[in-house]
Amino acid sequence: MSVSQKIPEVSFFKFLNHARGILHNPLPFHAKNFETLGDIFRLNIGLGNSVLFCRDAGLLQHALQKNQKNYTKSYIQTKDLAKYIGKGLLTAEGEHWQKQRKLIQPAFHKSQLQLLVDTIQETILKELKNIKTGKPMDIFPVFNDLAFQTVIKSIFNINISEADVDSLQHTTEATQKMLVQELRQPFLVWWFNLSGKTKKHLDLTENSRTILKRLVEERKQSNSNHHDLLDMLLTATYEDGTYMDENQLVDEILILFAAGHETTSNALTFTCELLARNPEAQSKILAEINTIKSESSDCMHWIKNARYTKLVIEESMRLYPPAYFMDRVNIEEDIFNGIVLPKGSNLLFSIYEIHRHSDFWKQPNEFIPERFLDETIKFSKHYFPFGAGPRMCIGNNFAMYEMILAMIALVEQFEIVEKKTPIEIKPLITLKPHNAILEFRNRI
Repeated sequence: MSVSQKIPEVSFFKFLNHARGILHNPLPFHAKNFETLGDIFRLNIGLGNSVLFCRDAGLLQHALQKNQKNYTKSYIQTKDLAKYIGKGLLTAEGEHWQKQRKLIQPAFHKSQLQLLVDTIQETILKELKNIKTGKPMDIFPVFNDLAFQTVIKSIFNINISEADVDSLQHTTEATQKMLVQELRQPFLVWWFNLSGKTKKHLDLTENSRTILKRLVEERKQSNSNHHDLLDMLLTATYEDGTYMDENQLVDEILILFAAGHETTSNALTFTCELLARNPEAQSKILAEINTIKSESSDCMHWIKNARYTKLVIEESMRLYPPAYFMDRVNIEEDIFNGIVLPKGSNLLFSIYEIHRHSDFWKQPNEFIPERFLDETIKFSKHYFPFGAGPRMCIGNNFAMYEMILAMIALVEQFEIVEKKTPIEIKPLITLKPHNAILEFRNRI
């Protein structure tokens, strides 16, 4: 594309005409536009606003790594999402983000995560007891509760009332659904505000903040060490020796709830869906489990040596990336491969499309875990399950530890009955599974 050539456009009227379908699932609409217009197109969303949709992995790497100082997160995250979950790592920008990242990073170092592994394993075993054998069941709620409980126990390694846990989980999920409506129906935002719907969800957030402040204060008053993430966050200090204030600490905890549980529950559900359609992969995982457990009873040994299990999870996140879109706005005009990106362009990168692009992957729509035996794939410019560059997900190791242990525990206890029907999806803020109805049999 020459510098003077315009980026292909999709009109606002076409967008409006497909609004109902986009609200339900925007991926087919975007896929058709990519197919007909190429790897980048402009979607006009009304009132002079537009978004550049992109599946060019080179441009994504350019924005996240090579020229990342010229790119910031969009209004969607820094304002729209932040109003529900605060100014934490996921939504912060600039010096504030740098300061918080430097402070929190040590809490997610592998050496620190080892202290949480037994808690994670205990939580997984408890939650998997909710799997009922012998009849079809929706597995997503089990993994949703498992992932949320894992985050809760990793942050607060104490007994928290069921009412508090239910309230925190409800708020996390309800506010994300509300945000999806606001983003996919921007022409109705005025109504959401006027009707009180937005305020209702902001009130839910305030209630969660009240609960978390109480839990934090109780921890401070206890003068005890629980070796959890809250302890690490409370004792972490900035360069000047000061600690996070209460509001910032609550912001970071809300971020961990939002980013730390839903993406993991989605990935675990999709992994089970894929295993149901690939029983030979289940057999390979089971054989691996028998080997590593005969070698050691240490959870960290299992994590480090469950190599095939990890391949399966990586392939699952390629086909069904929980963070299926990533946004950026360029601070100054930029040029990439002859494409002029005016200052302030809203770019929305489709990780889903990049992960299935035939230019990057052989048999892109097929489940082939062995492709990740090539270690270079994980560090290539076309695999982004946790993002890339300085803002790569801080909890990537935590998530992988949890998912590996969950798959080990599940496949050891249960056989997932083979299923042939297509996997259903429900794209919201994250890529969620839909109708994940599976049947399990006890192996023992």
